[in-house]
Amino acid sequence: MKVDPLGIEGAWEFVPRQHGDARGLFLEWYKAEALTEAVGHPLDLRQANMSVSAADVVRGIHFADVPPSQAKYVTCVRGAVLDVIVDVRVGSPTFGRWEGVRLDDKERRAVYLSEGLGHGFCALTDDATVMYLCSEGYAPQREHGVHPLDPEIGVVWPARSSPELSAKDAEAPTLAEARTAGILPVYEECRAFRASLARGEG
Repeated sequence: MKVDPLGIEGAWEFVPRQHGDARGLFLEWYKAEALTEAVGHPLDLRQANMSVSAADVVRGIHFADVPPSQAKYVTCVRGAVLDVIVDVRVGSPTFGRWEGVRLDDKERRAVYLSEGLGHGFCALTDDATVMYLCSEGYAPQREHGVHPLDPEIGVVWPARSSPELSAKDAEAPTLAEARTAGILPVYEECRAFRASLARGEG
């Protein structure tokens, strides 16, 4: 498995080796050893999610309070999505920056995003099926979002028409509004929490 850090600290891309023949193919889409070596601590798996989306649906941008937040290991097992990581950590050198990775059922890449980062994706095909492993279970009281069409962030969503959003995502605050409201994670607190996980204190 090939592992590369992305341009936002705390995010990595994982590219599995695929072994195919006339019968089909086999791959290891998640390897604990590879993730632990890259991230510095193991993923404490608490929940596994799956979503199926029609083309042009945008989900996100979501994040959770730190601690414990919710780290995610994400892949697309059917169709294709543009997976987007947004740095919403106040004080980060890349605050407000986004990075996109195409996840699909051809190269079968995965991305890992650490606690405190924002996450979303746009379905590029109908029935785009995304699966993700989570370090914490869903906790509505700790979950937040910023508007996926916020021009300050400027994500270039590849939807063929106006992106289709949930009511919750459409009503989410802008990044500036979320910062004023004090709901964004703080960069140094995120780093300290990740360091505690590396020491086995999480």
